[in-house]
Amino acid sequence: MKHDRLTLALAATCVLAAPAAHAGIDLGTVAGSELSFEGMVQTDGYWYDSDVRDLDADAGDGSDTDFGLRRAELVLKGKGPGRFDWTIGYDASGDGKFLDAYGRYRFGGAFSPYLQVGQFKQPNSMEELSSTKNNDFIAKALVTNTFAVGRRLGVGSGISGDDWGLAGSMFSRELTRDRAHGVGYGVRGWWAPVNGDGNLLHLGVSHVDHDTDADSLRLRARPGADMANRLVDTGTFTDADRVATTGFEALWARGPVKLQGEYMRSQVSRLGATGDFTGTGGYVSGVWNLTGEDWGYKGGVPATPKATEPGKGLWQVGLRYDTLDLDDGAVAGGSIDTLTAGVNWYWQKNLKFALNYVKVSSDRAGVADDPSIIEARVQLHW
Repeated sequence: MKHDRLTLALAATCVLAAPAAHAGIDLGTVAGSELSFEGMVQTDGYWYDSDVRDLDADAGDGSDTDFGLRRAELVLKGKGPGRFDWTIGYDASGDGKFLDAYGRYRFGGAFSPYLQVGQFKQPNSMEELSSTKNNDFIAKALVTNTFAVGRRLGVGSGISGDDWGLAGSMFSRELTRDRAHGVGYGVRGWWAPVNGDGNLLHLGVSHVDHDTDADSLRLRARPGADMANRLVDTGTFTDADRVATTGFEALWARGPVKLQGEYMRSQVSRLGATGDFTGTGGYVSGVWNLTGEDWGYKGGVPATPKATEPGKGLWQVGLRYDTLDLDDGAVAGGSIDTLTAGVNWYWQKNLKFALNYVKVSSDRAGVADDPSIIEARVQLHW
């Protein structure tokens, strides 16, 4: 608790010290590199109306709520010398973990080729690649949290035009000890046949394939709440060899309205005689900027606009349907569907307030569990 309070106090001090016109703090130029310091702190509250299982992370304490620090991200960036840039980030919440920690060189010329080495987000899932600061909902979609591959150490490269892009990587483990392992590769391609004048249509496909950690793998998901107990769970596969996940994505935006969706199919190759396992899932969401701002787009992912009037802020309302199926043959991991309604308010340059309501419908081994959740988040970013 003292650690959380200290992190929050430091973050608030950094926000107040940051120039109002910038998203980060300008630290000047050192050895030809223009330095900046960015950060984000999120603190969450969850109120559960549990059905069968107690969703409270401290089950048995008689409470139906969870409160805590969700993220405390501190990021140092350098631009230059020349076409070189670098980033190193750390999340000080919980046990702590490294975020982006890489160096990148942009070659210039046609198709904007680049090469990056270190830890970075792997090329899969439009939602996973989007900025956490501007998540449409408090929790990412079930399928993103379950199947998408996040930051890993590796080598990546890509090329792109104004309306298309192709990226690939080879990766291994996470930089932070005792976290995700597994050597593999990833590739993602995207195309925007409509892109301009406030209109956007994006289509994309990705595939990642990686080894497991000592043939062990467990797939499970929380019910659309980052601190809640999990409702679907395959249990631990002790004979899992590799995991291959294919994802399809689509995005349409017109002015202040955005619709997006993703579908993923993940296959676990198993060494035993029980046969392989296949899990599937997807989501469809819609978000409307009530204050009228048009959606942005960069690098094959949507970009949340800045408020036209910072004093009034950017107001959004959204609705998302999620589904995830972890049942396959003898594996009764369960299935879950959620419907999430939310409102976001980006106020001034550095504050975001979010409120979500989640209705859950799940079934595991023939037992239905249909809770509901109210979620709130306060976010400082700079």
